[in-house]
Amino acid sequence: MKKIALCILTAFMLLIFFPTQAKAVTKSTTISVAPAKTVESEQAAVLLLRLDKINAMDKSALSPVERKELRKEVRSIQSQLSVVGGGVYLSVGAVIIIILLLLLLL
Repeated sequence: MKKIALCILTAFMLLIFFPTQAKAVTKSTTISVAPAKTVESEQAAVLLLRLDKINAMDKSALSPVERKELRKEVRSIQSQLSVVGGGVYLSVGAVIIIILLLLLLL
């Protein structure tokens, strides 16, 4: 009898708290982002333009040496874009630990 009462009480508690959490998740907030530096964005635009030109090329007519040079150029452009773009990268494990800490502290 006690197990049934405990199960029913748990079910009611879950039903009470679930709509509140669901409503809190649907709220959207707007975040204003500061504009990027113009020098970096100009460099990024030039690099992206070059990547677009490389992607638009007909690579079937190129020799293997030219293809290899293009691959190297694309890799270098991508590395330059990652440096220009900056940013913070978090691993999946770090994100899980942060979420668990937030849940425990709040």
